[in-house]
Amino acid sequence: MDPLKALADAERKPYWLDSPARPEPQPRLAGDTRADLVVVGGGFSGLWTALMAKERDPSQDVVLLEARRIGWAASGRNGGFAMATLTHGLPNGLDRWPEDIERLEHLGVQNLDEIQQTLEKYDIDCSLERTGELHVATEPWQLDELHGHLDLIQDYGLDYVPMDQDQVRAEVNSPTYLGGLWERSGCAMLDPARLAWGLRDACLKLGVRIYERTPVRSIDDNGVTIDLRTPYGTANAPRVALGTGVFPPLLRRLKHFLVPVYDYALMTEPMSDAQLASVGWKNRQGVGDSANQFHYYRLTDDNRILWGGYDAVYYNGGHVRPEYEQRDETFVKLASHFYTTFPQLSDLGFTHRWGGVIDTCSRFSAFFGQAHGGRLAYAVGYTGMGVGATRFGANVMLDLLSGERTERTELRMVREKPVPFPPEPVRSGVIQFTRWSIAQADLHQGRRNLWLRTLDKFGLGFDS
Repeated sequence: MDPLKALADAERKPYWLDSPARPEPQPRLAGDTRADLVVVGGGFSGLWTALMAKERDPSQDVVLLEARRIGWAASGRNGGFAMATLTHGLPNGLDRWPEDIERLEHLGVQNLDEIQQTLEKYDIDCSLERTGELHVATEPWQLDELHGHLDLIQDYGLDYVPMDQDQVRAEVNSPTYLGGLWERSGCAMLDPARLAWGLRDACLKLGVRIYERTPVRSIDDNGVTIDLRTPYGTANAPRVALGTGVFPPLLRRLKHFLVPVYDYALMTEPMSDAQLASVGWKNRQGVGDSANQFHYYRLTDDNRILWGGYDAVYYNGGHVRPEYEQRDETFVKLASHFYTTFPQLSDLGFTHRWGGVIDTCSRFSAFFGQAHGGRLAYAVGYTGMGVGATRFGANVMLDLLSGERTERTELRMVREKPVPFPPEPVRSGVIQFTRWSIAQADLHQGRRNLWLRTLDKFGLGFDS
Protein backbone atom coordinates (compact mmCIF):
# COMPACT_ATOMS: atom_id res chain seq x y z
CA MET A 1 0.00 0.00 0.00
CA ASP A 2 1.15 3.52 -0.69
CA PRO A 3 2.29 5.03 2.65
CA LEU A 4 0.26 8.20 2.16
CA LYS A 5 -2.88 6.18 1.50
CA ALA A 6 -2.15 3.91 4.46
CA LEU A 7 -1.92 6.96 6.75
CA ALA A 8 -4.89 8.86 5.33
CA ASP A 9 -7.33 7.89 8.09
CA ALA A 10 -4.83 7.58 10.94
CA GLU A 11 -5.82 9.57 14.02
CA ARG A 12 -3.25 12.10 15.22
CA LYS A 13 -3.25 10.92 18.82
CA PRO A 14 -1.52 8.26 20.91
CA TYR A 15 -3.23 4.90 20.48
CA TRP A 16 -2.86 3.91 24.15
CA LEU A 17 -4.55 7.09 25.41
CA ASP A 18 -7.40 6.85 22.88
CA SER A 19 -9.31 4.42 25.05
CA PRO A 20 -12.69 4.28 26.80
CA ALA A 21 -10.81 2.90 29.80
CA ARG A 22 -9.19 6.28 30.40
CA PRO A 23 -10.38 7.49 33.81
CA GLU A 24 -11.89 10.87 34.47
CA PRO A 25 -9.30 13.29 35.85
CA GLN A 26 -8.88 13.91 39.54
CA PRO A 27 -9.72 17.47 40.65
CA ARG A 28 -7.34 20.38 40.49
CA LEU A 29 -5.70 21.59 43.68
CA ALA A 30 -7.97 24.18 45.28
CA GLY A 31 -6.25 26.35 47.84
CA ASP A 32 -3.20 25.54 49.95
CA THR A 33 -2.37 22.13 51.38
CA ARG A 34 0.31 20.47 53.49
CA ALA A 35 1.70 16.95 53.19
CA ASP A 36 4.61 14.82 54.34
CA LEU A 37 5.74 14.24 50.74
CA VAL A 38 4.80 15.98 47.49
CA VAL A 39 5.49 14.17 44.24
CA VAL A 40 5.60 16.26 41.07
CA GLY A 41 4.68 14.45 37.87
CA GLY A 42 1.94 11.92 37.08
CA GLY A 43 3.92 9.60 34.84
CA PHE A 44 5.54 6.32 35.83
CA SER A 45 8.26 8.02 37.86
CA GLY A 46 5.86 9.99 40.03
CA LEU A 47 3.26 7.23 40.32
CA TRP A 48 5.78 4.62 41.47
CA THR A 49 7.23 7.10 43.96
CA ALA A 50 3.86 7.93 45.48
CA LEU A 51 2.77 4.30 45.62
CA MET A 52 5.94 2.98 47.23
CA ALA A 53 6.11 5.89 49.67
CA LYS A 54 2.73 4.80 51.03
CA GLU A 55 3.83 1.17 51.07
CA ARG A 56 6.91 2.11 53.09
CA ASP A 57 4.92 4.20 55.57
CA PRO A 58 1.11 4.04 55.23
CA SER A 59 0.70 6.80 57.82
CA GLN A 60 2.42 9.51 55.80
CA ASP A 61 0.37 11.98 53.79
CA VAL A 62 1.42 11.92 50.11
CA VAL A 63 0.28 14.40 47.48
CA LEU A 64 0.89 13.98 43.73
CA LEU A 65 0.64 16.98 41.39
CA GLU A 66 0.28 16.46 37.63
CA ALA A 67 0.27 19.36 35.17
CA ARG A 68 -2.00 17.64 32.63
CA ARG A 69 -3.49 14.14 32.97
CA ILE A 70 -2.07 10.97 34.52
CA GLY A 71 0.05 9.16 31.92
CA TRP A 72 -0.38 11.98 29.40
CA ALA A 73 3.28 12.41 28.40
CA ALA A 74 5.97 9.77 27.76
CA SER A 75 4.27 7.23 30.03
CA GLY A 76 1.27 7.03 27.69
CA ARG A 77 3.10 7.34 24.37
CA ASN A 78 5.86 4.70 24.45
CA GLY A 79 5.99 1.23 22.94
CA GLY A 80 5.23 -0.63 26.15
CA PHE A 81 8.60 -2.41 26.39
CA ALA A 82 9.30 -2.91 30.12
CA MET A 83 12.99 -3.82 30.19
CA ALA A 84 15.03 -5.23 33.03
CA THR A 85 18.11 -3.21 32.13
CA LEU A 86 18.81 -0.15 34.27
CA THR A 87 21.82 0.92 32.18
CA HIS A 88 20.49 1.08 28.60
CA GLY A 89 21.82 -2.38 27.94
CA LEU A 90 24.70 -4.44 29.29
CA PRO A 91 27.45 -2.96 27.05
CA ASN A 92 26.64 0.61 28.11
CA GLY A 93 26.57 -0.36 31.77
CA LEU A 94 29.77 -2.37 31.51
CA ASP A 95 31.59 0.53 29.86
CA ARG A 96 30.55 2.95 32.60
CA TRP A 97 30.27 0.97 35.84
CA PRO A 98 32.15 -2.33 35.41
CA GLU A 99 32.64 -2.80 39.14
CA ASP A 100 28.86 -2.63 39.74
CA ILE A 101 27.54 -4.31 36.62
CA GLU A 102 26.65 -7.68 38.16
CA ARG A 103 24.77 -5.91 40.94
CA LEU A 104 23.02 -3.61 38.43
CA GLU A 105 21.95 -6.57 36.30
CA HIS A 106 20.60 -8.37 39.37
CA LEU A 107 18.74 -5.27 40.58
CA GLY A 108 17.23 -4.78 37.12
CA VAL A 109 15.81 -8.31 36.96
CA GLN A 110 14.56 -8.00 40.55
CA ASN A 111 12.88 -4.69 39.65
CA LEU A 112 11.05 -6.26 36.69
CA ASP A 113 9.93 -9.18 38.85
CA GLU A 114 8.64 -6.75 41.48
CA ILE A 115 6.69 -4.82 38.84
CA GLN A 116 4.88 -8.04 37.98
CA GLN A 117 4.26 -8.73 41.68
CA THR A 118 2.81 -5.23 42.13
CA LEU A 119 0.43 -5.73 39.22
CA GLU A 120 -0.80 -8.94 40.80
CA LYS A 121 -1.06 -7.36 44.27
CA TYR A 122 -3.23 -4.45 43.10
CA ASP A 123 -5.04 -6.34 40.34
CA ILE A 124 -3.71 -4.03 37.62
CA ASP A 125 -4.62 -5.36 34.18
CA CYS A 126 -2.21 -3.84 31.66
CA SER A 127 -1.76 -6.95 29.49
CA LEU A 128 1.67 -7.80 30.87
CA GLU A 129 3.37 -10.51 28.78
CA ARG A 130 6.83 -11.79 29.80
CA THR A 131 7.62 -12.72 26.19
CA GLY A 132 11.02 -11.07 25.91
CA GLU A 133 12.47 -9.24 22.93
CA LEU A 134 13.90 -10.37 19.61
CA HIS A 135 16.99 -8.43 18.55
CA VAL A 136 17.14 -8.93 14.78
CA ALA A 137 19.86 -8.19 12.23
CA THR A 138 18.90 -6.84 8.81
CA GLU A 139 22.46 -6.21 7.56
CA PRO A 140 25.56 -8.45 7.77
CA TRP A 141 27.42 -5.96 9.98
CA GLN A 142 24.54 -6.03 12.46
CA LEU A 143 24.76 -9.82 12.59
CA ASP A 144 28.45 -9.60 13.43
CA GLU A 145 27.68 -7.16 16.25
CA LEU A 146 24.97 -9.43 17.65
CA HIS A 147 27.40 -12.35 17.69
CA GLY A 148 29.90 -10.19 19.59
CA HIS A 149 27.14 -9.17 21.99
CA LEU A 150 26.33 -12.84 22.59
CA ASP A 151 29.89 -13.52 23.72
CA LEU A 152 29.57 -10.71 26.25
CA ILE A 153 26.17 -11.59 27.68
CA GLN A 154 27.02 -15.26 28.08
CA ASP A 155 29.77 -14.22 30.49
CA TYR A 156 27.03 -12.80 32.73
CA GLY A 157 24.61 -15.69 32.46
CA LEU A 158 21.84 -13.71 30.78
CA ASP A 159 19.01 -15.60 29.10
CA TYR A 160 19.60 -15.02 25.39
CA VAL A 161 18.99 -17.55 22.61
CA PRO A 162 20.99 -17.12 19.37
CA MET A 163 19.04 -17.67 16.15
CA ASP A 164 20.08 -18.15 12.56
CA GLN A 165 18.07 -16.77 9.66
CA ASP A 166 15.59 -19.66 9.48
CA GLN A 167 15.06 -19.73 13.23
CA VAL A 168 14.36 -16.02 13.61
CA ARG A 169 12.03 -16.02 10.59
CA ALA A 170 10.18 -18.93 12.15
CA GLU A 171 9.45 -16.64 15.09
CA VAL A 172 8.56 -13.50 13.09
CA ASN A 173 8.49 -13.83 9.33
CA SER A 174 10.26 -10.98 7.57
CA PRO A 175 12.43 -11.33 4.45
CA THR A 176 14.73 -8.65 5.89
CA TYR A 177 15.98 -10.78 8.80
CA LEU A 178 19.42 -12.39 8.65
CA GLY A 179 19.53 -13.70 12.22
CA GLY A 180 18.95 -12.57 15.76
CA LEU A 181 19.01 -13.03 19.51
CA TRP A 182 15.97 -13.76 21.65
CA GLU A 183 16.29 -12.04 25.01
CA ARG A 184 13.85 -14.32 26.77
CA SER A 185 13.46 -12.96 30.30
CA GLY A 186 14.76 -9.39 30.27
CA CYS A 187 11.77 -7.65 28.72
CA ALA A 188 8.00 -7.66 29.10
CA MET A 189 5.29 -6.23 26.87
CA LEU A 190 2.46 -4.20 28.38
CA ASP A 191 -0.09 -1.46 27.73
CA PRO A 192 1.65 1.61 29.19
CA ALA A 193 -1.44 3.79 29.59
CA ARG A 194 -3.31 1.07 31.46
CA LEU A 195 -0.25 0.60 33.66
CA ALA A 196 -0.30 4.32 34.52
CA TRP A 197 -4.04 4.28 35.19
CA GLY A 198 -3.68 1.13 37.30
CA LEU A 199 -0.92 2.70 39.38
CA ARG A 200 -3.13 5.78 39.79
CA ASP A 201 -5.97 3.64 41.16
CA ALA A 202 -3.59 1.82 43.50
CA CYS A 203 -2.28 5.15 44.80
CA LEU A 204 -5.80 6.41 45.43
CA LYS A 205 -6.73 3.24 47.30
CA LEU A 206 -3.73 3.74 49.61
CA GLY A 207 -4.75 7.33 50.30
CA VAL A 208 -2.49 9.32 47.97
CA ARG A 209 -4.08 12.65 47.17
CA ILE A 210 -3.79 13.21 43.41
CA TYR A 211 -4.41 16.59 41.78
CA GLU A 212 -4.47 16.65 37.98
CA ARG A 213 -4.36 19.67 35.66
CA THR A 214 -2.29 21.39 38.36
CA PRO A 215 1.07 22.56 37.00
CA VAL A 216 3.78 23.53 39.47
CA ARG A 217 5.15 26.94 38.48
CA SER A 218 7.87 27.47 41.09
CA ILE A 219 9.60 26.07 44.14
CA ASP A 220 10.33 28.11 47.27
CA ASP A 221 12.43 26.75 50.12
CA ASN A 222 12.11 28.29 53.60
CA GLY A 223 14.89 26.14 55.01
CA VAL A 224 12.60 23.60 56.65
CA THR A 225 9.85 22.88 54.13
CA ILE A 226 9.34 23.48 50.42
CA ASP A 227 6.46 25.37 48.82
CA LEU A 228 5.29 24.19 45.39
CA ARG A 229 3.29 27.01 43.85
CA THR A 230 0.55 26.26 41.31
CA PRO A 231 -2.06 28.55 39.68
CA TYR A 232 -4.65 27.21 42.15
CA GLY A 233 -2.80 27.07 45.43
CA THR A 234 0.42 25.99 47.14
CA ALA A 235 1.43 22.50 48.29
CA ASN A 236 3.89 22.49 51.18
CA ALA A 237 5.98 19.56 52.43
CA PRO A 238 9.32 18.79 54.08
CA ARG A 239 10.16 16.40 51.24
CA VAL A 240 9.64 16.63 47.47
CA ALA A 241 10.25 14.11 44.66
CA LEU A 242 10.56 15.37 41.08
CA GLY A 243 9.46 13.03 38.32
CA THR A 244 8.98 15.58 35.55
CA GLY A 245 11.18 14.09 32.82
CA VAL A 246 12.47 16.55 30.26
CA PHE A 247 9.82 19.22 30.69
CA PRO A 248 11.16 22.65 31.67
CA PRO A 249 12.81 21.78 34.96
CA LEU A 250 11.77 23.24 38.27
CA LEU A 251 15.37 22.63 39.29
CA ARG A 252 17.54 24.82 37.06
CA ARG A 253 20.63 22.63 37.22
CA LEU A 254 18.87 19.83 35.35
CA LYS A 255 18.69 21.79 32.11
CA HIS A 256 22.43 21.29 31.62
CA PHE A 257 22.09 17.51 31.61
CA LEU A 258 18.89 16.86 29.65
CA VAL A 259 17.83 17.29 26.04
CA PRO A 260 14.36 16.60 24.58
CA VAL A 261 14.39 14.07 21.73
CA TYR A 262 11.17 13.28 19.90
CA ASP A 263 10.26 9.71 19.01
CA TYR A 264 7.40 8.69 16.70
CA ALA A 265 5.15 5.67 16.31
CA LEU A 266 2.34 4.21 14.20
CA MET A 267 -0.37 1.71 15.06
CA THR A 268 -1.88 -0.59 12.45
CA GLU A 269 -5.39 -1.85 12.06
CA PRO A 270 -6.03 -5.21 13.75
CA MET A 271 -4.71 -8.06 11.64
CA SER A 272 -6.99 -10.76 10.34
CA ASP A 273 -6.21 -14.36 11.26
CA ALA A 274 -4.72 -14.86 7.80
CA GLN A 275 -2.53 -11.77 8.09
CA LEU A 276 -1.26 -12.81 11.50
CA ALA A 277 -0.54 -16.32 10.23
CA SER A 278 1.54 -14.85 7.40
CA VAL A 279 3.77 -13.18 9.98
CA GLY A 280 3.81 -15.95 12.59
CA TRP A 281 4.70 -14.22 15.85
CA LYS A 282 3.16 -16.99 17.97
CA ASN A 283 5.40 -16.14 20.95
CA ARG A 284 4.45 -12.43 20.84
CA GLN A 285 7.90 -11.02 21.58
CA GLY A 286 8.79 -7.41 21.21
CA VAL A 287 11.15 -6.84 18.30
CA GLY A 288 13.98 -4.37 17.75
CA ASP A 289 16.30 -4.25 14.78
CA SER A 290 19.99 -3.62 15.28
CA ALA A 291 20.86 -0.51 13.29
CA ASN A 292 21.91 2.69 15.04
CA GLN A 293 18.65 4.17 13.75
CA PHE A 294 16.45 1.29 14.82
CA HIS A 295 12.80 0.31 14.74
CA TYR A 296 10.92 -1.24 17.66
CA TYR A 297 7.63 -3.07 17.23
CA ARG A 298 5.21 -5.38 19.03
CA LEU A 299 1.70 -6.84 19.05
CA THR A 300 -1.27 -5.50 21.00
CA ASP A 301 -4.11 -7.46 22.59
CA ASP A 302 -6.15 -7.34 19.40
CA ASN A 303 -3.17 -8.11 17.15
CA ARG A 304 -2.37 -4.67 15.87
CA ILE A 305 1.29 -3.87 15.31
CA LEU A 306 2.85 -0.88 17.00
CA TRP A 307 5.70 0.30 14.75
CA GLY A 308 8.02 3.04 16.03
CA GLY A 309 11.49 4.45 16.25
CA TYR A 310 14.13 5.15 13.58
CA ASP A 311 13.96 8.94 13.62
CA ALA A 312 15.04 10.42 16.96
CA VAL A 313 14.54 14.13 16.33
CA TYR A 314 16.09 17.00 18.24
CA TYR A 315 14.59 20.37 17.36
CA ASN A 316 17.16 23.14 17.47
CA GLY A 317 16.88 25.17 20.62
CA GLY A 318 15.73 22.23 22.70
CA HIS A 319 12.12 23.32 23.05
CA VAL A 320 9.21 21.09 24.02
CA ARG A 321 6.19 22.03 21.92
CA PRO A 322 2.86 20.33 21.07
CA GLU A 323 3.41 20.79 17.32
CA TYR A 324 6.50 18.56 17.51
CA GLU A 325 4.29 15.59 18.37
CA GLN A 326 3.27 15.29 14.71
CA ARG A 327 5.87 14.90 11.94
CA ASP A 328 4.48 13.70 8.62
CA GLU A 329 7.92 13.21 7.10
CA THR A 330 8.69 10.63 9.77
CA PHE A 331 5.27 8.96 9.60
CA VAL A 332 5.63 8.38 5.84
CA LYS A 333 9.15 7.04 6.36
CA LEU A 334 7.98 4.68 9.09
CA ALA A 335 5.10 3.40 6.98
CA SER A 336 7.45 2.74 4.07
CA HIS A 337 9.84 0.85 6.34
CA PHE A 338 6.93 -1.19 7.72
CA TYR A 339 5.95 -2.47 4.28
CA THR A 340 9.56 -3.30 3.47
CA THR A 341 9.77 -5.37 6.63
CA PHE A 342 6.39 -7.05 6.15
CA PRO A 343 5.53 -7.06 2.43
CA GLN A 344 2.86 -9.70 3.12
CA LEU A 345 0.94 -6.98 5.02
CA SER A 346 0.81 -4.55 2.11
CA ASP A 347 -2.96 -4.14 2.48
CA LEU A 348 -2.81 -3.30 6.19
CA GLY A 349 -3.41 0.35 7.06
CA PHE A 350 -2.75 2.52 10.12
CA THR A 351 -5.25 3.89 12.64
CA HIS A 352 -3.02 6.12 14.82
CA ARG A 353 0.14 8.23 14.48
CA TRP A 354 1.80 10.16 17.27
CA GLY A 355 5.01 11.38 18.81
CA GLY A 356 6.37 12.00 22.26
CA VAL A 357 9.37 13.53 23.93
CA ILE A 358 12.14 11.48 25.59
CA ASP A 359 14.39 12.79 28.38
CA THR A 360 17.86 12.05 27.05
CA CYS A 361 21.17 12.47 28.83
CA SER A 362 24.73 11.86 27.72
CA ARG A 363 25.03 8.47 29.41
CA PHE A 364 21.64 7.18 28.12
CA SER A 365 20.44 5.97 31.50
CA ALA A 366 18.84 7.66 34.47
CA PHE A 367 20.74 9.87 36.86
CA PHE A 368 19.76 10.92 40.34
CA GLY A 369 20.38 13.65 42.87
CA GLN A 370 19.20 15.92 45.63
CA ALA A 371 18.78 19.64 46.21
CA HIS A 372 17.48 22.02 48.86
CA GLY A 373 19.52 20.47 51.63
CA GLY A 374 18.47 16.95 50.73
CA ARG A 375 14.75 17.74 50.99
CA LEU A 376 14.21 17.36 47.24
CA ALA A 377 15.20 14.31 45.14
CA TYR A 378 15.02 13.71 41.40
CA ALA A 379 15.45 10.90 38.87
CA VAL A 380 15.61 11.78 35.16
CA GLY A 381 17.32 10.89 31.89
CA TYR A 382 15.88 7.44 31.16
CA THR A 383 16.47 7.88 27.39
CA GLY A 384 13.53 5.82 26.21
CA MET A 385 13.90 2.92 28.65
CA GLY A 386 11.86 4.18 31.56
CA VAL A 387 8.86 1.85 31.50
CA GLY A 388 10.62 -0.51 33.88
CA ALA A 389 13.53 1.54 35.21
CA THR A 390 11.35 4.33 36.62
CA ARG A 391 10.33 2.03 39.45
CA PHE A 392 14.00 1.59 40.37
CA GLY A 393 14.46 5.36 40.13
CA ALA A 394 11.49 5.93 42.42
CA ASN A 395 13.07 3.68 45.02
CA VAL A 396 16.32 5.64 44.70
CA MET A 397 14.49 8.93 45.29
CA LEU A 398 12.77 7.55 48.37
CA ASP A 399 16.09 6.21 49.69
CA LEU A 400 17.73 9.60 49.19
CA LEU A 401 14.89 11.46 50.87
CA SER A 402 15.01 9.11 53.85
CA GLY A 403 18.73 9.73 54.31
CA GLU A 404 19.37 6.00 54.35
CA ARG A 405 22.45 4.36 52.87
CA THR A 406 21.11 1.47 50.83
CA GLU A 407 22.36 -0.95 48.23
CA ARG A 408 20.95 1.41 45.62
CA THR A 409 22.43 4.65 46.93
CA GLU A 410 25.91 3.11 47.17
CA LEU A 411 26.01 2.41 43.42
CA ARG A 412 28.40 4.64 41.49
CA MET A 413 25.65 5.00 38.88
CA VAL A 414 23.53 6.69 41.54
CA ARG A 415 26.31 8.80 43.01
CA GLU A 416 27.64 10.19 39.68
CA LYS A 417 26.17 12.63 37.19
CA PRO A 418 26.44 12.41 33.39
CA VAL A 419 28.60 14.80 31.39
CA PRO A 420 26.56 17.99 30.76
CA PHE A 421 25.64 19.12 27.27
CA PRO A 422 27.15 22.36 25.94
CA PRO A 423 24.93 25.46 25.91
CA GLU A 424 22.98 26.57 22.86
CA PRO A 425 23.61 27.15 20.01
CA VAL A 426 26.61 24.81 20.26
CA ARG A 427 24.34 22.11 21.70
CA SER A 428 22.15 22.04 18.59
CA GLY A 429 25.16 21.93 16.28
CA VAL A 430 26.77 19.07 18.17
CA ILE A 431 23.57 17.02 18.35
CA GLN A 432 22.65 17.49 14.69
CA PHE A 433 26.16 16.60 13.52
CA THR A 434 26.04 13.53 15.75
CA ARG A 435 22.68 12.49 14.29
CA TRP A 436 24.09 12.87 10.78
CA SER A 437 27.13 10.79 11.74
CA ILE A 438 24.92 8.02 13.12
CA ALA A 439 22.95 7.89 9.87
CA GLN A 440 26.20 7.70 7.93
CA ALA A 441 27.37 4.79 10.09
CA ASP A 442 24.26 2.83 9.16
CA LEU A 443 24.99 3.49 5.47
CA HIS A 444 28.60 2.31 5.82
CA GLN A 445 28.30 -1.10 7.50
CA GLY A 446 28.25 0.38 10.99
CA ARG A 447 31.63 2.09 10.65
CA ARG A 448 31.74 5.07 12.99
CA ASN A 449 33.48 8.22 11.80
CA LEU A 450 36.12 10.14 13.74
CA TRP A 451 33.53 12.24 15.53
CA LEU A 452 31.61 9.21 16.85
CA ARG A 453 34.83 7.45 17.80
CA THR A 454 35.87 10.53 19.77
CA LEU A 455 32.54 10.58 21.60
CA ASP A 456 32.95 6.87 22.32
CA LYS A 457 36.39 7.50 23.81
CA PHE A 458 34.97 9.99 26.30
CA GLY A 459 31.94 7.87 27.18
CA LEU A 460 29.53 9.94 25.09
CA GLY A 461 29.01 7.59 22.15
CA PHE A 462 25.56 7.57 20.62
CA ASP A 463 24.36 4.19 19.43
CA SER A 464 20.60 4.58 19.44
